[in-house]
Amino acid sequence: MREPLVQLPVDGRQSETALAVARGARRLLRALGYSTLTELTLASGRRADIIALAGNAEVHIVEIKSSLADFRADQKWPGYRDYCDRFFFAVPHDFPADIIPQEAGLILADAYGAEIHRAAPQHRLAPSTRRALLLRFAQTAADRLHGLSDPDGAFRPD
Repeated sequence: MREPLVQLPVDGRQSETALAVARGARRLLRALGYSTLTELTLASGRRADIIALAGNAEVHIVEIKSSLADFRADQKWPGYRDYCDRFFFAVPHDFPADIIPQEAGLILADAYGAEIHRAAPQHRLAPSTRRALLLRFAQTAADRLHGLSDPDGAFRPD
């Protein structure tokens, strides 16, 4: 007999459009063999909307932009490149794709799936940065899983 699906806590900071884009982008990444986490805090203190980890330890960061206003208001994206091998923006299908910088890949997404519209250039992480990031990814994933199975247990927030 299967246990019922666990309901994840709702963050509340994202719009419905951003949540739909994130869902579709994560489905795409999963189909490509990546494991993903959302809202992972990086060493800089910033949070990656989606961080994706491949079996060969390649790391992608995906920044969700739900609208043109969202994109224009947030220009911190170049700092994310220090924490990934490839950086993407994920946007809804009706987003004006031509304004996304060429230094970033582009994913078009909705709640049901996504497609890579433009590949991201590769810029390999330094080994020490990769190691620290992989440990952070693993610890965060384990802590979140523990929190789901034991909500009243000690839980270190990320």
